[in-house]
Amino acid sequence: MKSKITRLVLLVIACPLLAGGKWQTLFNGKDLSNFEVLNGDGEFRIEGDAIVGISRMGLPNTFLATKQAYGDFILEFEVKIDPGLNSGMQIRSQSIPEYQDGRVHGIQVEVDPSARAWSGGLYEEGRRGWLYNLECNPKAKAAFRPGDWNHFRTEAIGRRIRVWLNGVPASDLIDDRMPEGFIAMQLHAIYSEEDEGKTVRFRNLRILTENPGAEMSPESDAIPQISFLTNRLTEREQAEGWRLLWDGVSTEGWRGARLDHFPARGWKIENGELIVMASGGKEAAHGGDIVTVRQFGDFELEVDFRYTKGANSGIKYFVDTELNQGEGSSIGCEYQILDDAHHPDAVQGTAGNRTLASLYDLIPANALFYAPDENTSKRVNPAGWNRAKIVVRGDRVEHYLNGIRVVQYSRRNQMWRALVAGSKYAVWPAFGEAERGHILLQDHGDEVRFRNIKIRTGDGS
Repeated sequence: MKSKITRLVLLVIACPLLAGGKWQTLFNGKDLSNFEVLNGDGEFRIEGDAIVGISRMGLPNTFLATKQAYGDFILEFEVKIDPGLNSGMQIRSQSIPEYQDGRVHGIQVEVDPSARAWSGGLYEEGRRGWLYNLECNPKAKAAFRPGDWNHFRTEAIGRRIRVWLNGVPASDLIDDRMPEGFIAMQLHAIYSEEDEGKTVRFRNLRILTENPGAEMSPESDAIPQISFLTNRLTEREQAEGWRLLWDGVSTEGWRGARLDHFPARGWKIENGELIVMASGGKEAAHGGDIVTVRQFGDFELEVDFRYTKGANSGIKYFVDTELNQGEGSSIGCEYQILDDAHHPDAVQGTAGNRTLASLYDLIPANALFYAPDENTSKRVNPAGWNRAKIVVRGDRVEHYLNGIRVVQYSRRNQMWRALVAGSKYAVWPAFGEAERGHILLQDHGDEVRFRNIKIRTGDGS
C-alpha cells in the first residue's frame, strides 16, 4: 500500500503541467470597463447578471469587444435571444484601420434562433463567411432552446476550434488564418420595425487561458471535421482515408486530357494554387483541360476554387478522354464553375442548369430544395474562395457548394437517360454511366484558381 501511495505522490509532483489553469470572468458584474464598443452605436447595458444588447433600426452590426486579445483558450458563456434576431460571439477577431477602415473581422460562434438553426456554427465576420454551417450536423441543429438560456463552450487551441451547444458537439474546424484576437458580443443589425427593441442577453462569461489544453474535451468523431488548411491534410483526414489529389507544388498525378504529359502552356502553379490562365474564353483551345492520371469510381472530392469576373470553367468526373477527339472539352459529368452574375451562360440552358454548381446542362443547383430553411438558393463568395464537393456512391451523386447540398441525382436509370436525351449530351452513347473515369479541371479560356484538391475513395484506391 505504501509503495502505491508513494508512486501517486511522485506522479502528482512530477506532472504539475497536467493541471488546468484558473478560470477568469470576462464580465465583472458591475460595469463594462473591460470592453469597448466597435463599428456602431448599438446600445449595451447591464441588467442583473447579464449584458443586454438592444436592437435599433438603422444601426449597423455593433460589437462589445474585450480590450484584451486572446490566443488559445476555452470560453464558456450563455445566451438568451428574442425571436427574429441574430447574434454571435466573436473570437480571435480584429478591428484595424488597414482592413476596411476598422471593420470587425474574425470568427464568430453563431447564435441563430431562426428555423435555419445554425447556432454553434462558425462564421467569419467581414471576410470568408460561413466556415462551418450545421447542415452537416442535425443533432446540433436541434440543440438550441428558443426563448431560453443556451450554454456555449468554445475550445480554441492552436489551429483547431470546437464548439458545443448545450453539451452537444456543434462544430469542429481546423483553420490557421487568425491565431489570436479579441472576444466580442454581437448586436446584429435589424431590418424590420417589428424587431425594434428586441434583446440579446449574455451572461456567465468565463475564460481559461492558462494551460487550456489540460481541460480540452475528449477526442470524438461524432461530427465532421472541416479544414481550411492549404494543400495539407489534418491527422483525422488522413485517418479517414483522405489524400491530396494535387500536392500544391508539382504536376504529379495530372496530365493533359489529350496528352500523356502536363500541358506546356496555359496552366501555372503559383503560391500553392493551380491556375488555368486566361486565353480569350474559348473552350480547351489554349493549354487544354487537365485530368487525373488515375480513374475513380466511388469517391468524395473536395476542390477549392476562385474565379475571376465573368469566368467559366468546370470540374468533370466520369471523364472518358477518348470520347471527344474533335474541338472542345473532354466528355464527362460536370460540376459547373461560372460567374453567374457576369457570364451569359447563366441564362442559357433550362431553368438555370448551366449556373454555378449545377450538373451542367442537366440539373440546376438549388440549395433551397435540400435545405429549405436557408434563405438563398446558393451561398457564393464572388470575389473569394468557394468550396466544391462531389460525392459519388454507386449511382447516387451529390454536388455541394460551400457546405450546402445543391444537386442530387441517380444515374443509369430510365429517368437519367430521359434527362440526358434532352441535353447536349444526347449524342454521346451511355453518357454518365461509366463505372469509373478521370477527374478533369477545365480550360475554358478564363482565369480560375484551384487549391486544396483532395479525395477519399470508396474502394481505398
